[in-house]
Amino acid sequence: MSKEIIVSGIRPTGNLHLGNYLGAVNNFIKMQYEHNCYFFIADYHSLTTHPNPIDLHKNVRQVLVEYLACGLDPEACTLYIQSDLPQVAELYMMLNMHAYMGELERVASFKEKARTQPNNVNAGLLTYPVLMAADIIIHKATKVPVGKDQEQHLEMARTFGNRFNRIYEKEIFPEPFAFNYGKELVKIPGLQGGGKMSKSDGDGNVINLNDSPEVIRKKISRAVTDLGPTEPNTPPTTPVQNLLDLMAIVSGNEKVSHYANLYANCSIRYGDMKKDLAEDLVNYLTPIREKIAAIDGDENLLKRVVQIGKEKANISAQATLIECREAIGFRGF
Repeated sequence: MSKEIIVSGIRPTGNLHLGNYLGAVNNFIKMQYEHNCYFFIADYHSLTTHPNPIDLHKNVRQVLVEYLACGLDPEACTLYIQSDLPQVAELYMMLNMHAYMGELERVASFKEKARTQPNNVNAGLLTYPVLMAADIIIHKATKVPVGKDQEQHLEMARTFGNRFNRIYEKEIFPEPFAFNYGKELVKIPGLQGGGKMSKSDGDGNVINLNDSPEVIRKKISRAVTDLGPTEPNTPPTTPVQNLLDLMAIVSGNEKVSHYANLYANCSIRYGDMKKDLAEDLVNYLTPIREKIAAIDGDENLLKRVVQIGKEKANISAQATLIECREAIGFRGF
């Protein structure tokens, strides 16, 4: 049976955090040995926010280091940098010719960005889903590990691929669908009492993979809780449930049950709970943090990994682009 083609990218905005690791990267480690996986660092996508060159390169390098420290194997998967594939930009242009303004303006993430950053509503932001589609279908992916906030983008990738197939009467692109090892797409809760762990809510909402023990303890001590239950057997509020969910991942069910019972009988002490959670997080992340430090100092390894990924990804991307150019009518004389 042939392996599924899986594609996933991450925008380089600095350090990977626990949400990135548990929500995606931890599963990538399994996927790379079971499927044909392409994992990329989406530096083109960063251009919508106009990063300066030093920060962009530093962030790309940091993500590469942390991907390797988490366990991605460049021999088992294809790990590459998006801008090393000129074919992605060309396919993006081709798809843009059949992406319509009305459908792009209705994308939830675009409307949110236009509302929160009205002084930077650029064309790249509008066509962000088209570039994401190009990233996915350039390798003819059939599965994409995404969170719930990206499901609309994945639906658009199917739309653009199917539209290209229909217009040029060629079955080039298969339909990509969401993939996850569990029954539901994973969402790791943040520390500020709201939704998922995300840097969009500030560094205090995330636990970075390379945070020192002191930083982890400080962040957990400041994590949002509530005023405490006033009646027995009251269900935990969202902020408290978020901490219990994190504890379930790094501490185990016995400790979660202990604190859930204390909450239920109105005797919970959040200071004790946070100290326990912080120490378990420190122990959980120490091996990864040590690997990050070791790999970060090996410049030859990083260069070799980037070159291997570039060569492997280009073979796949170029084969797809040749089919697309032929279908459109770009032919030599």
